[in-house]
Amino acid sequence: MNLAKTLKRISWLFLALAVTACKPVVLSPSGDVAAQQRDLLVISTLLMLVIIIPVMLMTGLFAWHYRAKNKDATYEPDWDHSTKLELVIWAIPLLIIITLGALTWVGTHLLDPYRPLQIETATHLDGTPQEVVAKEPLQVQVVALDWKWLFIYPEYNVASVNEMAAPVDRPIEFTLTSSTVMNAFYIPAMAGMIYAMPGMETKLHGVFNEPGDYHGIASHYSGAGFSGMNFTAMARDQAGFDEWIAKLEDSDQTLDRARYLELEKPTENVDPMAFSRVDPQLFQRAVNMCVEEGKMCMAEMMARDRAGGMGLEGTVNVQALTYDKYERRGTARPVLGWDPFQVAGICTVDELEQMFAASQRKKVTPLRDPTPLRSRALPQPEGIFKQTTPNDFTQTAPDAGVDRNL
Repeated sequence: MNLAKTLKRISWLFLALAVTACKPVVLSPSGDVAAQQRDLLVISTLLMLVIIIPVMLMTGLFAWHYRAKNKDATYEPDWDHSTKLELVIWAIPLLIIITLGALTWVGTHLLDPYRPLQIETATHLDGTPQEVVAKEPLQVQVVALDWKWLFIYPEYNVASVNEMAAPVDRPIEFTLTSSTVMNAFYIPAMAGMIYAMPGMETKLHGVFNEPGDYHGIASHYSGAGFSGMNFTAMARDQAGFDEWIAKLEDSDQTLDRARYLELEKPTENVDPMAFSRVDPQLFQRAVNMCVEEGKMCMAEMMARDRAGGMGLEGTVNVQALTYDKYERRGTARPVLGWDPFQVAGICTVDELEQMFAASQRKKVTPLRDPTPLRSRALPQPEGIFKQTTPNDFTQTAPDAGVDRNL
């Protein structure tokens, strides 16, 4: 009977042994950014344990010392204050909070995902002094699809699905967006998580310092195929990375706008895919939600709105939101009144190329100025009912017999 009770009491140890088989990947980083994030997590935990452990120990000690059977415990019902005790109770937590706040503030600013990494190498050429050379970051454009990840390498004009690679010790600059719903891009061994959102562009800088194959995930739920939205992040030496790029270049598949529209349709547990040639405007069109032919790009729409709008044509562009939400996911869309349509783009091909080229050259820098935002008293723009607008405007592919006028 005693043996059975003993085994029952220590049965929880078997569960603890089973957990040890799991690899704590967050605490086993393979890149400098992830290592600093690990250090911040460990230091923060240890600082909090300075309070938690004594409180837990004293809780058990007080309960044991002041138990009913202990007649030697001093009972002082009129005691209510001790300056020394109050000083200890308040000073230690205050110091910990100040230290923790300072570490967190400094760490989060140094590890800002938008902050570029500067990695340098020293070369020694035939007896000449060492020359320090800064490594150019590897540009990787990432699109979160349902339910897979698309990686575009503009430097090499190739792309892959659910598989990416990068050279060891070379900084990586990820530029991310999403096709339909918000997702979360996360390679625990490399860097922290960053959101990928439709109609927006986010940045993440990271680096692999050790070769290997690492697990990449979508860390936030995004629909039915979320559990299979994983990918392999491969860290290779330069020769291994060049070999992987060559494998993509040998693929007979190309990634143009039509192929992208097929690719973004919801699919689950997708095997890795390779594309040898990519439309150079594809990522910017994905960000601006205008991969479809004849659809106005969001950047053009906002530019026209900033210039004063274009009347009813600009108002009807909100239909694009319904179009993207239902049409892209292959589900039924609600129809109230006129058949759904969207206004076609007005920019010429040359203007679009200039717009996308300018957006690619633009460098996003974090706002560090703490000055409060201030606005100017601009005149309120008139609504659609206070101005005269043409009653006829362009539609994309109107159905036969559908009136073009509102």
